[in-house]
Amino acid sequence: MTKVLTDSRPIRLKGRSFLALVLTPELPFDSWLAQLDDLADRSAGFFLRRPVVLDVEGLDISRHQLVELIGELGKRSVRIIGMEGARSSLLTFDMPPAMSGGRPAPDIEGPAAEPAVEAPDVNHGNPATPVAQPESQMVKARPSIIINQPVRSGQSVIFPEGDVTIVASVASGAEIVAGGSIHVYGTLRGRAMAGSMGNAGARIFCRKLEAELLAIDGLYKTAEDIEPQFRGRAVQLWLEGEAIRAEALI
Repeated sequence: MTKVLTDSRPIRLKGRSFLALVLTPELPFDSWLAQLDDLADRSAGFFLRRPVVLDVEGLDISRHQLVELIGELGKRSVRIIGMEGARSSLLTFDMPPAMSGGRPAPDIEGPAAEPAVEAPDVNHGNPATPVAQPESQMVKARPSIIINQPVRSGQSVIFPEGDVTIVASVASGAEIVAGGSIHVYGTLRGRAMAGSMGNAGARIFCRKLEAELLAIDGLYKTAEDIEPQFRGRAVQLWLEGEAIRAEALI
């Protein structure tokens, strides 16, 4: 019997990065789940088709408690793709795998040295003393993207590297996720999440505020939490401590 050997193609392994939400539960779990339910009720579909990492670092819990928590999240259609900060004794093969190495924010490089700038000649022809550029004036460009068309219901724009500018409107049921700030030159009716990679200095700007949910660096404000005087107006929002502040632009 002749054995035919064929060349098989090797299995290709690729690395790829995906953006996932990180949930950090707090004890007691009943109260924390109640807050999660409140968020889901006020922003329908917030967790739908969204990968989630569960961060349990520092929690003094048993394996049974962790299994129950994952089960409760599953009932709420929250898909846990991995565990962060979990002790090895808590994890079994039938649970989401342990994850590590997540980057909460882009690396920040120190400002490059600027060439010396000569001061105006005030010595009547004598060489001027070189003056260094103040560090506060050194501005490093950050990545950004511009969307020139409306973001329709069900669509997502995710750009963790920097700012997102929408030169149109964002429909109800749509979402914008940016590592930096978000600028909407039309009506913002969907969800806008700025500073998604740990940038507490990110802001949200829009020409007309009708948003379902706003978030900066993980802190959120739902439609019911938006002050009535800001609805329908041009607004900027920023993070101040543990609260999202708003200011009318016009």
